[in-house]
Amino acid sequence: MKRSTKTEESAAPATAPELDAKDREILRHLQEHARISVTEIAARVHLSPTPVHERIRRLEESGVIRQYATLLDAQKLDQGLMVICYVSLKQHDKKAGLKFIQAINGLNEVVECYSISGEFDFMLKVRAKDMAGFYDFHVNRLSQVENLGHVQSVFVMGVIKDTHKIIF
Repeated sequence: MKRSTKTEESAAPATAPELDAKDREILRHLQEHARISVTEIAARVHLSPTPVHERIRRLEESGVIRQYATLLDAQKLDQGLMVICYVSLKQHDKKAGLKFIQAINGLNEVVECYSISGEFDFMLKVRAKDMAGFYDFHVNRLSQVENLGHVQSVFVMGVIKDTHKIIF
């Protein structure tokens, strides 16, 4: 089965589609193992392959399934240092915020970025090879971003739970 790779920029309906028990069951199987075949899902959910394929296509088109991804081991790819950076901006107008977001999207070391409430404006999850790699990123790339006010970096000492599963 050919599977699309929709991104967050994809236009998805504002409202969530109605999901029945079979849709949810299909999603649970795909979430557990995205490379599972339609035939295997069909056997597990007690439907024939054609309706399963149609349901998956509908879930993709509606934006419920955003993309299929392979999860990589950062340690084995020499990107073992994980740092959480809390960022405050100097200015908080819409234009300044959009410029910051655009700049962050251009930094490959930033693997996740969240707009947050509280003392800081954004939380970044950053990956680097080691402390020297993070220092280089911080000094030569992150700190050069326009409108950057304050950055507080927290170094992850161990991962207790790391999942992308959504419980529904």
